[in-house]
Amino acid sequence: MPLIFHRRELAERIAAQVMSDTAGSAAASGIFLAAPRRTGKSTFLREDLRPQLERLHALTLYVDLWEDRKADPGQSIVAAIRSGLAGKEGVIARLARSAGMDKVNVGGLSFDMDRVGLGTGVSATRALAALSDETAQRIVLIIDEAQHALTTEAGADAMFALKAARDELNSSSHHGMRIVATGSNRDKLALLRNNRDQAFFGAPLVEFPHLGRDYIEWFCSHVNLPGQLDIDAAYTLFVEAGFRPEVLGGAADAVRFDFAPVTADVQMHFAQQVAKQIEETQADFLRVIRSLTPLQAAVFRVLAAKGAEYAPFEAATFSLYGKAVASGAMQVDAKLDTPNVQQALSALQEKGLVWRAARGVYALEEQGHAEMLARAGLLEGLAAGPP
Repeated sequence: MPLIFHRRELAERIAAQVMSDTAGSAAASGIFLAAPRRTGKSTFLREDLRPQLERLHALTLYVDLWEDRKADPGQSIVAAIRSGLAGKEGVIARLARSAGMDKVNVGGLSFDMDRVGLGTGVSATRALAALSDETAQRIVLIIDEAQHALTTEAGADAMFALKAARDELNSSSHHGMRIVATGSNRDKLALLRNNRDQAFFGAPLVEFPHLGRDYIEWFCSHVNLPGQLDIDAAYTLFVEAGFRPEVLGGAADAVRFDFAPVTADVQMHFAQQVAKQIEETQADFLRVIRSLTPLQAAVFRVLAAKGAEYAPFEAATFSLYGKAVASGAMQVDAKLDTPNVQQALSALQEKGLVWRAARGVYALEEQGHAEMLARAGLLEGLAAGPP
């Protein structure tokens, strides 16, 4: 069984907020947690938050919209709802009757689960209400990388279906429902709750706390290197690595499989390997950027510089594209016009560098890429239009 660092106190605090019925609490609208990718968020959801919610008698469903990027996020959400129904014969019988089936043979699968979904015979609201009523439990649906729902119409429809289900289950007729949505980019996640025409308008959006010194103390006591790591020094390295456990893990592996170091040099060797991990990640990313066409690179750099203020087809943005192209090593091979910028954005999507909501809002797929571009000096002068 793999070693896992648990954050039980944090899980207890968040679960208490999720389950709260306090007057004026916004928890019933949903709770949105933002944290960079690969900083331990998904592990926390699966290993700490979900078990704690279940200890509070919540029926907890979990779906990771990043797990299968080829699957439509709307169908992934529906699949999570169906998984909650599986094996609960009383719920299935109730749904079968509501679908007009007088005789129900659950064991013979007379009720097809494909009836449950979006635009099908049994709505998500009806299915979740039946599940809550049969089990007499509050339902908590955890959606990891929830911003991915906005990339398709079916995904956006699923979020509105969940809002309808939440509103129904939070009425006095049922046992309640909560949505916990997480995302790796605050700006993208905010699109689900910033505008009045979004399903979860007004729901609280908070920064998910990164792993802290207690994680480093645990890491140093379990890393099993030929010498002891200094906790203060290891924490400094962790901050430099962007609070990403995988960087420390990769450095530790490099030390383990290098049989030359003397025990007294382990701390220094570990620090060197952390720096190497960071440098290699930066170098790999810059190789990807150098493989782009000049226009693709220019569009990507301007998007990274502007962030949430990026407006791809405004005149001021075209001026920034021109500045980015002029600062590059190669001459642009296409005109700076709307069709070519649109083509560049589509190519960046295909390469997994840019994210696009169904309504045409663009953002970086990985927020950390902006930091890498800044370190390489590739964002200078691109944050604002010409004077």
